[in-house]
Amino acid sequence: MINRFTIRVYGILIDDSRRILVSDEYIRGDYFTKFPGGGMEFGEGTRDCVKREFKEETGLDVVVGDHIYTTDYFQQSAFNYNDQIVSIYYFVHAGHLERLRIKTKVFDFEPCQVADPNGQSESLRWVKWDELSEETVSLPIDKIVVRMLKEKNK
Repeated sequence: MINRFTIRVYGILIDDSRRILVSDEYIRGDYFTKFPGGGMEFGEGTRDCVKREFKEETGLDVVVGDHIYTTDYFQQSAFNYNDQIVSIYYFVHAGHLERLRIKTKVFDFEPCQVADPNGQSESLRWVKWDELSEETVSLPIDKIVVRMLKEKNK
């Protein structure tokens, strides 16, 4: 058994209407709502990672702002029990938000997108600030970030 660390970097994008961007995803037969972002690649810094991941997932070029949170406890990976997850969160800023392909319903996928239980699909959705809660997101570390954001911006 080899234990590894997986570093994941996420961007928190809040628009002028105080909505926060989330990604509804179908991964390996399960449904998750999370913040846009993903795994850091070898040779990449954390800010470069969130820029790349945001571009891949949203098509947007982002400017990385302030650091929000880095995991400060043990979190086992939901996908590989030999991996420990370290997640890093930044505020990101972007123009041209009208270019986003936004859905309005949770997990609004086409049947063909979820037909393969080993496949992966994602759709973007805005959540109004007043409707954002820990229950909005699926991943344990994302829940901590939501709690921090809400406490800081009461």
